[in-house]
Amino acid sequence: MSAHQYDHGHTLAGWVGCGIGTVGAGVAGLGVCTVSGVLIAGGLAIGVVALLVTWALHLAGWGKGPGVRPRAEWGWRVRDSAAPGGHEECLGCRLAGRGRRAAGAVPPVMPVQRAGEQETVAAVGADSVR
Repeated sequence: MSAHQYDHGHTLAGWVGCGIGTVGAGVAGLGVCTVSGVLIAGGLAIGVVALLVTWALHLAGWGKGPGVRPRAEWGWRVRDSAAPGGHEECLGCRLAGRGRRAAGAVPPVMPVQRAGEQETVAAVGADSVR
């Protein structure tokens, strides 16, 4: 169980993709330092692999769509129950042909904060050191 009062979105897909991407950035950085086009290209290729692996894990249910998940699915080792049908507002799901909106559906709009109005975030200060 998470100690936080809101969903950070840490998922297996996110952690694996970040790890592979970090290796790719390191290889590309080494290529820049050693002036090696092969290492730069290799680092960029690893970055593309990280993107594809993260996308595949997301589609397999190990990622999360936009928005807050149910509290029971906040753990990073829990599969996303909405993944098989796709997430409505998720670019990755739409690219895979999942989660399409019905014809004529209007996407949700975030309310605008007026000047001088208090910020209305559910867990303000839960993670900060103010």
